[in-house]
Amino acid sequence: MSGDPAPASSAPDPAAGASIDGGDAGSVETKPAKKKVARRPSAKAAAKIIEQRIGHNFADPALLATAFTHVSALKSARSRADSYQRLEFLGDHVLGLIVSDMLYRAFPKADEGELSKRLADLVRREACADVAQSLGLDEAIKLGSVGAGAGARLRNSVLGDICEAVIGAVFLDGGYAAAAAFVERNWTERMRRPVRPLRDPKTVLQEWAQGKGLPTPVYREVERTGPHHDPQFRVAVELPGMSPAEGVGGSKRAAEKLAATALLKREGVTGGNDA
Repeated sequence: MSGDPAPASSAPDPAAGASIDGGDAGSVETKPAKKKVARRPSAKAAAKIIEQRIGHNFADPALLATAFTHVSALKSARSRADSYQRLEFLGDHVLGLIVSDMLYRAFPKADEGELSKRLADLVRREACADVAQSLGLDEAIKLGSVGAGAGARLRNSVLGDICEAVIGAVFLDGGYAAAAAFVERNWTERMRRPVRPLRDPKTVLQEWAQGKGLPTPVYREVERTGPHHDPQFRVAVELPGMSPAEGVGGSKRAAEKLAATALLKREGVTGGNDA
């Protein structure tokens, strides 16, 4: 015979994961030990982790929280201003200014066209999303009630926007110097090694035309407007069998490049970085 059952008042061994089910005093039901679930950090601790990744301690924590709040997480659509969207708008322009300044200083011999192409490559949404991913910012995005798969897709789709919102929040909280420090830490290497090759759209168009057996594209000045010190040129590019495409710029060369870009876009040709 086995020994008498333990008195009902005896506490089960917590290590064994046993629990007492309400029934006969002599009936003991042993349940499998529950797996320990890792505790999520508190909101304050989570914010500190994100601040460390960003490299900025917020004097106004509400700015940081807003930068990660998707509109789906708001109780009312009328409170859209409490989502990251306004900060994204600001951060987009702050990022453009800071990267423009970085490029101007880093490439003293580059002309306006090259600087513009480099800028477009560095501030595009994919570049911002890559920065956000590298810092693990996707883990802090606040979404509304969506399925797991939908949530993952939504996080990926707004990563670039979140990064710009963070820049806007840092700018408001710490000023230009703080925002510039964040951008320089995360964009300098990208600036030195552009992700995409820099190709003149006029070159791309000429190569595409040759591949189709067409002659070299012809550029024609259509109109010149504005004062002598600040002219605007409208230029058309023509190829046989195609409607002309036009571009307007502060110089003939700039207008020609924009015209070539317009034709490339219309024909669905990729490779010109002025697009």
